[in-house]
Amino acid sequence: MKAGGNRVSFFTLGCKVNQVETEALREEFILSGYEIVDFNDTADIYVINTCAVTHTAEKKSRAVIRRAKRKNPHSLVVVTGCYGQVAQSDLMALPEVDLVIPNRDKEYLIDCLDRYIKQEEMFTNNHTDSLRPVRYTYHHGRTRGFIKIQDGCENNCSYCIVPLARGPVRSKLPQHVLEEVQCMVANDYREIVLNGIHLGQYGKDLPGWDLVRLLELLLKKVPGDYRIRLGSLEPGEISKVLADLVINEPRLCNHLHIPLQSGSDTILKAMNRNYTAAEYLEILTDLYSRQPGMGLTADVMVGFPGEGEREFQETCRLVENSPLNDLHVFRYSIRPGTKAALMENQISEEVKNRRSQELIEAGRNRRLKFLRSLIGEELNVLTEETASGGLKGLSENYVDVIVEQAEHINRFYHVRIDKVQGAELLGRIAGGL
Repeated sequence: MKAGGNRVSFFTLGCKVNQVETEALREEFILSGYEIVDFNDTADIYVINTCAVTHTAEKKSRAVIRRAKRKNPHSLVVVTGCYGQVAQSDLMALPEVDLVIPNRDKEYLIDCLDRYIKQEEMFTNNHTDSLRPVRYTYHHGRTRGFIKIQDGCENNCSYCIVPLARGPVRSKLPQHVLEEVQCMVANDYREIVLNGIHLGQYGKDLPGWDLVRLLELLLKKVPGDYRIRLGSLEPGEISKVLADLVINEPRLCNHLHIPLQSGSDTILKAMNRNYTAAEYLEILTDLYSRQPGMGLTADVMVGFPGEGEREFQETCRLVENSPLNDLHVFRYSIRPGTKAALMENQISEEVKNRRSQELIEAGRNRRLKFLRSLIGEELNVLTEETASGGLKGLSENYVDVIVEQAEHINRFYHVRIDKVQGAELLGRIAGGL
């Protein structure tokens, strides 16, 4: 095995938290003198950040591992992420895998790799559970920056393997979050996305702290022309104080991602979700009535054990009667070690696929209706890339907008929306150039 080269390539599967963690690893490798190359190029070291949320995610992870080794049979293939956490021995048995770094040691991956290369004893897990600050130097010019402020989950939803893969709740110290946000803003990042495995539980392990207090700290201590976007939040974590802050603070994006999973109380109970369909709908209706045009998006699962046609139609009706304007639809996948894996009345793949397509179509219709409702409105758009006739960017309520005659990337434009163009909006700078 060739271990002396310094060309490193990354591949990330799964959630945005994984993407954030890969970006942090990329920065650490650059600081340590490695050369970053595209995954399609030949590398000396391949780092694959895996996902284990579904069977399909695990299958994709194995395919990427094999692909990396084929690119360079003499390379070092390093596997990390949730699949590496829950199936470490299985992955080490694969001939293409050289090193598996579980989630608990992901932040110390370079140390593990160095010790492996030097033929030293494997790095042991004797670190504290708190999240360390990331030493950002921003070698990759972008408009949006991501910060993982929390890890772990203790919800124990009956279908979910994440608590096994990520462990208990751990929060990054507020001062460390503040330092990272200050560094990003100083490096001209205009949108900061705060992410976590269970974001709403931020501060559970830090006496006196919660997500609202952290946001208030950031908004007070970090001046500048930027905005903060929140990652996924559970329904029960949308407190009145948090809702007021999102609605009234212009530097907080007018967008919340609130997982639904099912519109059936029977299924929600079996999933061990701590809310009813009526409670979920009330939360969204209240938010949208107070802030029309708010981006409200959700995860929805189909094919959970015991989901009959009646339960599925309850989900469809809730989606139709809600102000949700985009859906992420997932098919239930058996995860060994979870309660749902042992449940009776498992649903066939054929039924899952049919229900998935039906809900995806419903989500498309709701999205189109939402986009049309924004014609004539004015949105704040952060430009990110070139597009025909102008620049494309993201609005505060999570819509792609092409801004006609805009000239500067990474700039906020106040845009009047003229029409819908495919899955995007087309608008012009309000008041002229």
